[in-house]
Amino acid sequence: MTYQLRDLSNEVVLITGATTGIGEAAARQLVEAGAKVALNARNRERLEAIVGALGSENAIFVAGDTADPKVMRELVAAALAKWGRIDALVPNAGIGKYGSVLDWSDEEVVEMMRTNFEGTVHAVRATVPHLIAQKSGDVVIVSSVAGFRGGGDESIYAGTKHAQVGFAGGLDRELQAHGIRTTLICPAGTATEFAMGAGRTPDSPTLDTYLRPDDVAFQIVSVLRQPRSVRSGIWTLWSAQQPS
Repeated sequence: MTYQLRDLSNEVVLITGATTGIGEAAARQLVEAGAKVALNARNRERLEAIVGALGSENAIFVAGDTADPKVMRELVAAALAKWGRIDALVPNAGIGKYGSVLDWSDEEVVEMMRTNFEGTVHAVRATVPHLIAQKSGDVVIVSSVAGFRGGGDESIYAGTKHAQVGFAGGLDRELQAHGIRTTLICPAGTATEFAMGAGRTPDSPTLDTYLRPDDVAFQIVSVLRQPRSVRSGIWTLWSAQQPS
């Protein structure tokens, strides 16, 4: 018998950092697979455009800072009001700034730490009670290979990704008994708006060797389609041209 993947039709998935790159690609691929998506980011105009493209029957949004617990609770409430359930959470919002540990202002450093780690924690805390009540669900955290080995020009960024890795490991052990799977998606460099003007430039030839947003989004969808009998903790990926 052919291996049976899960049907994602009408499953409800929350995605943060959903207006560009990996988050936008994941929203599109999930709707193509039949899922419904509740999206969060700061840019209301971009969110409105994405929901318009996906269709209001398939997507909703709540604009705001993912590191604000009230915003995350509003996202959860909006999904429940629209569809009556939540099946998965994809904390994807992230900020990257490359350079020395001394290169950025205090405010910029705090924003990166809050978005990358606190945003992940608050998204999980808002969503998990509903997954526990259902006794099933997925948390798919978009982290980075930098979470395992930071480069010399990314110490603070790598620290936030290390924090996500540690958080996900403990969370998976905590929630397994409730039927909830926690998975880390850890891509290498991906050609998005990420870190533009903060260590990357749009004309950099290196971007041509990077992963595409759809590459990473496909891994997110693949995790969610795994049979409930399967758990896989960490997915790392590189393009064929990137050294590992």
